[in-house]
Amino acid sequence: MIIGITGSFGAGKGAVVDYLVREKGFGDFSARSFITKEIKHRDLPINRDSMIEVANDLRQKHGATYIIESLYNEAKERGGDAVVESLRAVAEVRLIKKLGGVVLGITAQPEIRYERALARGSETDKVTYEEWIQQEVKESNPDDPTKQDIFGALSESSVLIENNGSLQDLYAAVEKMLKEQRLG
Repeated sequence: MIIGITGSFGAGKGAVVDYLVREKGFGDFSARSFITKEIKHRDLPINRDSMIEVANDLRQKHGATYIIESLYNEAKERGGDAVVESLRAVAEVRLIKKLGGVVLGITAQPEIRYERALARGSETDKVTYEEWIQQEVKESNPDDPTKQDIFGALSESSVLIENNGSLQDLYAAVEKMLKEQRLG
């Protein structure tokens, strides 16, 4: 089974991936890692702006699904269950679904997501709540499939989990999704 993960900032995508890898033996294929390698190759600073710029540039030069298609191919080559994270564009979600994968969308209330983002201590999250919300708005490009559109990607998920509770609640929702997708 291949699961694509999409979701809003701080929603819990990483917690889901960690759970699938640790508890279920999934391979992890990360768009963030893929893009970070390219940022380093281009000798740019590793921050959210560079992530957006490089990801959008790769999509524009190589096609709207280039990043996720590359990761999907790596996952298929490896074999076994895999999680491909983090789908950011509608075309990426549609690709995973077309190839027979499941797209799991993770979201939560904005205030909860912001607190989680601050707690993880990432360089890309050291902003005020207002700046953080504006970054989400900036990353919504519903009229251009080569650019990020987090909320458009979420809207096309196969399964959506609202993660406003505990980690145990999140894991239970993932278990439910796995059972339904394997039997469905």
